[in-house]
Amino acid sequence: MKFSVSSSELLRKLSLANGVIGSNTVLPILEDYLFRLTDNQLTIIASNLETTIITDLDVAMEEEGEIAIPAKILLDTLKALPEQPITVEVDQGTRAIKITSAYGRYKLSGDSAEDYPELPTSQDVETLSLSGDILSKTLAKTLFATSNDELRMAMQGLYFQIEENAMIFVATDAHKLVKYTFNTDTANKVNSFIVPKKGLNLLKNVIGAEGDIQLSYNSNNAFFKFDNSEVIIRLIDAKYPDYNAVIPYDNANILSLDRADFQNSLKRIAIYANKSTNQVVLNLSEGSLTISAQDLDFSNEATEQMSCDYDGDTMNIGFNAKFLIEMLSVIGADQVSFKLSTPNRAGILVPADQEDGEELIMLVMPVMMGN
Repeated sequence: MKFSVSSSELLRKLSLANGVIGSNTVLPILEDYLFRLTDNQLTIIASNLETTIITDLDVAMEEEGEIAIPAKILLDTLKALPEQPITVEVDQGTRAIKITSAYGRYKLSGDSAEDYPELPTSQDVETLSLSGDILSKTLAKTLFATSNDELRMAMQGLYFQIEENAMIFVATDAHKLVKYTFNTDTANKVNSFIVPKKGLNLLKNVIGAEGDIQLSYNSNNAFFKFDNSEVIIRLIDAKYPDYNAVIPYDNANILSLDRADFQNSLKRIAIYANKSTNQVVLNLSEGSLTISAQDLDFSNEATEQMSCDYDGDTMNIGFNAKFLIEMLSVIGADQVSFKLSTPNRAGILVPADQEDGEELIMLVMPVMMGN
């Protein structure tokens, strides 16, 4: 096996795949990249069994073959090299690897490609096309709301709900919920599945907003293909909770205000909140919003009043400031509306103006008011 390639191009592809490689893996060979070389194309594979990244690179091939190469030493070598052509040569018998650059030669030992785990195959899949921009926005607006609770397996992922004319993405941890819907005519079959947050975080880091992404899925895996690369993520085998049951739709009290001003006020007030509850209290009356917090244990308290538009009943309602600040940081609008019903029911945060063909709803549960 022998090929020549630009060091920076190889480094770029290795960096893309490196996110799934960890140390102290269940199988030592998963600390390697799998290289497959054929027809002047190098295929680089990295996996942690839950998520697999495959990416292709054009090279000048002299002899085809395949080898598993330890990731850390290869990546560190390329990071330390200036941009230049390099040659990689592998002795298939001894699995000795020699890298030649303008500066010198570097030798390391590889592992047998036959020991690398078998990759998931895209059999019996349904396929649709997604805009890279839409998927990037979806992941940015939803993943923060997924759960880290290992006892709630379904909530550790993003729920993909495919309808005839729309795709719906839902994330929740039972304290907050995000539902993002966009209209599409690419779906050909109503379906749903749950994709783990860890894999989607890796996907978020490697996809671009340009171009389309081909999404295929079966009962076991989701396959995301884009720009000569593919990310395969094993699905969560669990039933997603009935999220519609917790979304209140009768919200007569509407607070409208500047997103950045609201977020900055919450950040200041939250400094004085109880550190276990992060509770801030919104005191709402016609045309007026007062935000306050107190920590009785340390005799800390703070109050601010904001200009706003409020149409509704006078109300005191408590929320976890951390959750509100997170939502406001990703909602992506200059003006927001906070829709409320009663102090013991969830609040709905939405952009004041929704994008055409899209709907973003963020739900946050109230914190029970202290005495």
